[in-house]
Amino acid sequence: MSKKKSSLNSFGGLVYSTDPGFKLEETENNDQETLAPAKQKLRILLDKKQRAGKMVTLIEGFTGTQTDMEELGKKLKSFCGTGGSVKDGEILVQGDNRNKVLQWLQKNGYSAAKKI
Repeated sequence: MSKKKSSLNSFGGLVYSTDPGFKLEETENNDQETLAPAKQKLRILLDKKQRAGKMVTLIEGFTGTQTDMEELGKKLKSFCGTGGSVKDGEILVQGDNRNKVLQWLQKNGYSAAKKI
């Protein structure tokens, strides 16, 4: 069922058109090229807003493709031994793992700043 849903989304929700001259517009891929780790300016925050009082380590400021961001999120979650997600241009790691995330990012050449 998810396969059918994703195929409809590729047409922008269009199901049927009565216009005989209709042509589907090509969508542009707006993913930015991923910057080198040393040029990334990441910010590490602790967030509790709209999360039922649960703390989340939030990593903002990643510049690059969605797949690279998801890969970085996966590595960070694995290092911290917790869950999390990647959405809306942010990486979420469950719990207060600011120090661990900062340590991993600096070890791997990223420029990161921890905000209190």
